Amino acid sequence: MRHFPIFVDTRDTRIVVVGGGECAAAKLRLLMKTEAQIDVFAPEPEALVEGWATEGKLTLTRRLPAIGEVQGALLLYAALDDEWADLETAEIGRRAGVKTLVVDNLDASDFITPAIVDRDPVTVAIGTEGAAPVLARKIKAEMEEMLPAATGQLARVGQGFRDAAEIIPQGPRRRAFWSEYYFDVGPKAAGQSSIEAALSDLLTRHVNERDAEGHVTFIGAGPGDPELLTLKARKALHTADVVIHDGLVTPEILELARREAEIISVAKTGFGPAWAQDDINALLLEHGASARVVRLKSGDSGVFGRLDEEIDALEDAGVAYHIIPGITSAAAAAASMGVSLTRRGRNSAIQFLTGHDLKGFAEQDWRGLTEEGAVSAIYMGRHAARFIQGRMLMHGAPATLPMTVVYNASRADQRIVPTTLADLPQHTEEQAPAILFTGLAPRTAQHSLQEARHA
Repeated sequence: MRHFPIFVDTRDTRIVVVGGGECAAAKLRLLMKTEAQIDVFAPEPEALVEGWATEGKLTLTRRLPAIGEVQGALLLYAALDDEWADLETAEIGRRAGVKTLVVDNLDASDFITPAIVDRDPVTVAIGTEGAAPVLARKIKAEMEEMLPAATGQLARVGQGFRDAAEIIPQGPRRRAFWSEYYFDVGPKAAGQSSIEAALSDLLTRHVNERDAEGHVTFIGAGPGDPELLTLKARKALHTADVVIHDGLVTPEILELARREAEIISVAKTGFGPAWAQDDINALLLEHGASARVVRLKSGDSGVFGRLDEEIDALEDAGVAYHIIPGITSAAAAAASMGVSLTRRGRNSAIQFLTGHDLKGFAEQDWRGLTEEGAVSAIYMGRHAARFIQGRMLMHGAPATLPMTVVYNASRADQRIVPTTLADLPQHTEEQAPAILFTGLAPRTAQHSLQEARHA
């Protein structure tokens, strides 16, 4: 990160713009929204800039500035639409000790002005280090659609209640009050005359509540792509005090948690060092007694996630919980292969299996898995590939049975490896999370097989 984003207080300051043409006008439209005094120096200003000066929105001097007229300014913009004249202006700024921006010249500038989404007092700044201004505009357009016009109203009303809200004890209870306002009560009342009344009623309710009890939310974090996280899961992450996550949950998903949240990894590794389940249960009870806890599990919490063991511990201790389902890795892997997990005339059922259980390599209904058209998804099966191969061959599966290994399903480094039962072990040596499919090939591989049969 070359440019560190900050918000500068513009009250009782001066910002100097040198230039009065189209380029300078574009900067002035933004700068006039600040609380700074805007001083423009332009030998030949356009009529638009002249008009702003007449309206008292800025002061206009129809010449270039001297160094003394720049000194003490907060910022200086060189926007004369002339490369050499702008560089000379930048030199004046540096001699005056003022941070200077040279329009369209990143290397000659001390700072950059980001694309801005304005929902005063909420401001979203978007920067691309000068590498992709068009992309910044695209993101700005998307953010404009995402943020309702009433966002600023929510913030202003909330700001007016900050002193009153101090009656609520600082910590989880106060965060719960503001979360309920900004995520639920506020948006529902926005744009109506009742928004202040709704916030006042909310404040009264939270003040009268007894000390907040803890709660645990089990979230299926999906296979890794943060865009596959449900909206409900995102909302819970934004309001969590503590996030307890598995090792397969990606950093991009953890980034969605509040900055103030405590993030705790309870990573387990197959056939390696791991947190004991009893220790994870104890951690959930410790934090779940008084805080809002999110228990993040990769994929779907209810698929080979030992969910019931953790719920049993919470119920025995009287800790409240609820479950937000997620996209399981097999569904994401099949989608990436361009195939469905069930297909009329092929298989009316799909089995989700685990490659190993508490006793080691897991035994299955191997004869059922070898029936024509049978499809299964095997989780945690990479280490058990040779064991699976042997059992299936022993129970009559052909060596040519289609198999597919999907590594890192849905992630940027996803890899799809079509193979056969005979060659399965040699394709499961990569050290990455994997789903093994029996009886299922990627769509492109299926087409190749059909063409070979008809040749």
